[in-house]
Amino acid sequence: MAKPVLLVGTRKGLFLLESDGDRRDWTMRGPLCDGWPIYNAILDEDGTLFATAASEWHGAGVWRSRDLGETWEFSSEGIAYPEGSDLKVNKVSGLAAADGRLLVGAENIGLFESRDGGQTFSLVSTLDGASGRDTWNDPSMQAPGHLGLSAIFPDPGDEQKIRVIVQGNSIFDTDDGGKTWTPRNRGLRREWPAPPDPEVGFCVHKLAPSPVDEQRWFQQNHVGTWRSDDGGANWIEITEGLPSQFGFACAAHAHDRDTFYTTVLDPLHTRTMPNGECAVWRTRDAGGSWQKLTKGLPQRDAHLGVLREGMVADREDDFGLYFGTSTGQIFASIDEGDSWSQIADFLPSISSVRVATVA
Repeated sequence: MAKPVLLVGTRKGLFLLESDGDRRDWTMRGPLCDGWPIYNAILDEDGTLFATAASEWHGAGVWRSRDLGETWEFSSEGIAYPEGSDLKVNKVSGLAAADGRLLVGAENIGLFESRDGGQTFSLVSTLDGASGRDTWNDPSMQAPGHLGLSAIFPDPGDEQKIRVIVQGNSIFDTDDGGKTWTPRNRGLRREWPAPPDPEVGFCVHKLAPSPVDEQRWFQQNHVGTWRSDDGGANWIEITEGLPSQFGFACAAHAHDRDTFYTTVLDPLHTRTMPNGECAVWRTRDAGGSWQKLTKGLPQRDAHLGVLREGMVADREDDFGLYFGTSTGQIFASIDEGDSWSQIADFLPSISSVRVATVA
């Protein structure tokens, strides 16, 4: 029987939560990866675990395990900019695998790839020529905790096509393997002065493509929640009905293109769930209306935050939905968010929650 595994990246290592097929009882292993800060983790199609890591003491790179976390190897070979470059890799966070290669996003902004299973890497692009490129690596233009290239979405059918998020600037697409980049922010809004190019300068936190319709994408933004019906070429705001326009983590329904989940937060310095009530918000009509989902979630003095990679859905028929908090709790639902259970507590601050299925 196939079993789900949650890959939980935290400030103090990677944790694996494993369950039987019914996803009610969970066991935990960790901290792994020598307790390094882990920003993201995936299990690729060959069964190799990868985790992006960055340590103030040891630098940045990628951990990998071929035996589901029993043993680990680390590599940063090739995750660097050419000698004489004014760029330096401070951390790596974005992570994706497709078509036999591993893609990694860095801060300062750069896209790297490995074609030998994470042993060595090479630079694909620093997005030269993309609008905003002359300012986004300027430390004075970066918020604390800047991740750089925070998310990567390769096209599984064409390795020349990749979508990325440059934190605080834009969604960008390339269809020529990283030689040129096109912003994909049309319809979004901002609440700060526009840069010279109005097509960029948007703070996109998280993208959630529908698994069943390649044209349907959702987005949680610094100033709103959004939907695209044309693959991200244009965006429609669907914030009305939510208690806040600010949030990080979100997830698309595994089987229904119109159902979407998000976790909005109070903005500014608070960045916790409004009124101290832990809640997930669901739309079943592509953002036309919203339901507040709270059953099983703490409703008093629950000042919880969820970071941008902190929510994920599996692909089971009766799919599971999971989210982890910046204070170390993990909650799970196996009934489309109608009810929740807490499956872990007392973890370090959670950066990411990803899900995989193993035999």
